Amino acid sequence: MTEKNQSTLACCSPRENPAGLELMNRTLPMFTPPNEDGEVCCGPKQGPRSNLFEKPGYRIQSYVEDFITTPLGPVPKIKTRLDRRDLLGSFGVRVGFGRNDYKVAPGLYALGRPDSDSIVLVTANYKLSFDTLRKEMADMNAWLLVLDTRGINVWCAAGKKNFSSEEVISQVKNTNLEKIVSHRKLILPQLSATGVSALQVKKGCGFEVIWGPIRARDIKAFLSARYQADKSMRLVTFTLSERLVLTPVEGTQVIKPLLLVLLIMFILSGIGPGIFSLTDLWHRGLIAAVSVMLGVVSGMFFTPVLLPWVPFRSFSLKGAVTGLFFGLVLISLYFHPMNLLSSLALLLLIVTLSSYLAMNFTGSTPYTSPSGVEKEMRRAIPWQSAAAILGLIIWVVSAFIHPFI
Repeated sequence: MTEKNQSTLACCSPRENPAGLELMNRTLPMFTPPNEDGEVCCGPKQGPRSNLFEKPGYRIQSYVEDFITTPLGPVPKIKTRLDRRDLLGSFGVRVGFGRNDYKVAPGLYALGRPDSDSIVLVTANYKLSFDTLRKEMADMNAWLLVLDTRGINVWCAAGKKNFSSEEVISQVKNTNLEKIVSHRKLILPQLSATGVSALQVKKGCGFEVIWGPIRARDIKAFLSARYQADKSMRLVTFTLSERLVLTPVEGTQVIKPLLLVLLIMFILSGIGPGIFSLTDLWHRGLIAAVSVMLGVVSGMFFTPVLLPWVPFRSFSLKGAVTGLFFGLVLISLYFHPMNLLSSLALLLLIVTLSSYLAMNFTGSTPYTSPSGVEKEMRRAIPWQSAAAILGLIIWVVSAFIHPFI
């Protein structure tokens, strides 16, 4: 820590909480002065001194590597290289763990060693968005203004009106940005345009909005071109890799409901002419479980993979078509011992599960607007519910008409 940075601390009042310091609920240990040999009662030697910017009950986050001096006091300087903790956190979020609370403190951060002429980039406080942007800003000097989007990514936050004109204006004023930079320009991600009015921001805080590229990896090229974006920087893509990266989250969300559905199918499979049969529960239950799993995989994996080639625009219909295809293949290959009613029942369940899970996937795509998603759900869910109930009834009835064993 430089002497210059140490002196900055005196400028902060005890009530201030610079960005990068987050509340930590823990009891601080009592400090015991060392003896003449530099030893303390519970250890041989003292460790390194605590960071001078830490305060009781707060800790400096791992992505903060230093603090720089500004006219308004210290601003945290963040790393542009992700460490193991960042990578593990990103992996956890990708598979659905801690997704609703993966966020950073809103406020002003520094990338590199920015000065009053450096650009100001605006992003969400969803940490995955925060990490993606800072990783692409290696060797660059810039200010990073993080909005309070409740831990939601840029696009979704704009749709929910959390990444909004009001929030941009609020953070500009809260950080006194006009006293830190000499220009009056903010670079916002293009995907935030649905929630932000450039005119309203200009009127509210005096800063001009410049729409940056869609992807963080294009930000350097965008800056080098003096804020000129080529066609590829404005084009929203949805490639196979971009579709598949969403499937782990869908998978973790369906685990609990899936276990309940499997339990129900096993129980219903045991009902038959003998009231309840453990033999039928096992044999019929296994076939039912395979069908349920196929419906889940069809809607969660095969539909996204085959998305451009499956007919219909509606995701519920896309999932139904995919489920119908794989259901017919499975029945033709493995379900020869079953009667027509049993096959029909399981086919209905496969199609319904595939349709429902594919419809859930639509909220993660650039194909459908939020209002379009709601409209499709209102139309599809009644049909999906009816098909599922009919499939369960036929499955139970088929055991009385033609026992499986």
